[in-house]
Amino acid sequence: MSLLVPLFVALPLLGAAFTLLLSRHRRMQILVSVATLSATFLLAAWMLVIVDQGTPLAVSVGGWPLPFGIVLYVDRLAALLVAVSSIVLLAVLLFSIGQGAADGDEDTPVSIFHPTYLILAAGIFDAFIAGDLFNLYVGFEILLVASYVLITLGSTKERIRTGTVYIVVSLVSSIIFLSAIAVIYGALGTVNMAQIAERMGELPDGVVLLLHVLLLLGFAIKAAIFPLSFWLPDSYPTAPAPVTAVFAGLLTKVGVYAIIRTETQIFPDSDIDLVLAIAAVATMVVGILGAVAQAELKRILSFTLVSHVGYMIFGLAINTPEAVGATVYYIVHHIVVQTTLFLAVGLIERYAGSTSILRVKGLVKAAPLIAALYLIPALNLGGLPPFSGFIGKFGLFDAAVAVGTPIMWVSVVAGVLTSLLTLYALMRAWNLSFWREKDDEPGDQDRFGHLQLAPAADTLTERRVSPRIMTGATIGMVAVTLALTVFAGPIYEVCERIGESLLQPISLVELEGVEQGT
Repeated sequence: MSLLVPLFVALPLLGAAFTLLLSRHRRMQILVSVATLSATFLLAAWMLVIVDQGTPLAVSVGGWPLPFGIVLYVDRLAALLVAVSSIVLLAVLLFSIGQGAADGDEDTPVSIFHPTYLILAAGIFDAFIAGDLFNLYVGFEILLVASYVLITLGSTKERIRTGTVYIVVSLVSSIIFLSAIAVIYGALGTVNMAQIAERMGELPDGVVLLLHVLLLLGFAIKAAIFPLSFWLPDSYPTAPAPVTAVFAGLLTKVGVYAIIRTETQIFPDSDIDLVLAIAAVATMVVGILGAVAQAELKRILSFTLVSHVGYMIFGLAINTPEAVGATVYYIVHHIVVQTTLFLAVGLIERYAGSTSILRVKGLVKAAPLIAALYLIPALNLGGLPPFSGFIGKFGLFDAAVAVGTPIMWVSVVAGVLTSLLTLYALMRAWNLSFWREKDDEPGDQDRFGHLQLAPAADTLTERRVSPRIMTGATIGMVAVTLALTVFAGPIYEVCERIGESLLQPISLVELEGVEQGT
């Protein structure tokens, strides 16, 4: 069974190779891409059932004995995130297929998009199943290369500019991460995460703190934790709609995932919970205040993306099994809901020719389906009961209250405030773009005059028809967001088991049945 683990990376890479060879055959490219991501989802769902009932799966690639081989490791957390990521990647792929069919290759050149998209998927999956730090670094670099290509598709001046900022920031993060790996290997003689955890006690406290700070700093940039989140709001909105959706849903979560592994497996006894809590509060509050000041839907969602990363860091700061389980559930919720909102905004942009809440109006009558596709995930992200956003936040708040320290109470207050302001920002956009009548003035100078100065408030593009497959993909993602609520019980139970197991990590070098892959 363990020998199937490398397929999580091998399948997307093989799919990318085939789609590159089939660059002149659009339908075959689509077939290969859809089949690859569908197969990955089925494999991940199957392995989630297996590892949830027994022992995690591990394989040393290349036939090398542990710890010298590249260790791929699938536990409940890795299998769950690969399964959710596969669903998101598949839905966004279908959305992009519809966009490509309607618009041609203007925004997403098919010959480039499909192989690059599958390489991006391979990087995401590789990061999730990496059992050693260097392979995690490789996954990040695969992500970096593929994401730069995707974020600059169309080669417009704005995309090249924001893509350059994105690549520079990502390279700085990678340099910090690689430096940490070099220091760790020099000090401990291994990059295997389980062995690092076992040997970390041999190092002086000052060296341990240095290694901890280096890893956390590198991952915090990728996760967009304040004040290292400055790059995100300007980078994501300029990309094509499918690219923005998948970036918003997945890329920052890879950074959060790395922090989870670091804090629970390598530094389980660290005393930086206070630092994490302060960073979480700052990320939540500053991010959502940025969202409130925006007049363009993509930028509003980009700032809410930053703010809600704060909830995930908040859960790690609490550092109890209940809090870690709630964090994992919230990560799953946010991956799905944030992606869905960006897809809905993509439909709004095509129908109305703009994503400025000062320009778009009357959509609730003109496009009631699009209105519903925006409203449901917006209420969910705002944490309105009984949606999954409320369930995840309640789990985090309950765990924080159980700890009962002053910083936990401050974090709970910040979390509640962030949730209310999220609901305000998204519902204000609903009120202006959907409820406002078409014959109303574009902007209310008395109430929203400050929004006239917001970036991209006057952007206007060509109105385009949205093919059914684009709408269908968005409807499918809305259905997944509702499924997180309907099946919250069993999903949350899996997340609770993940929280318990993460705080009692299994040593890879002692794991019986580790197979030597070829």
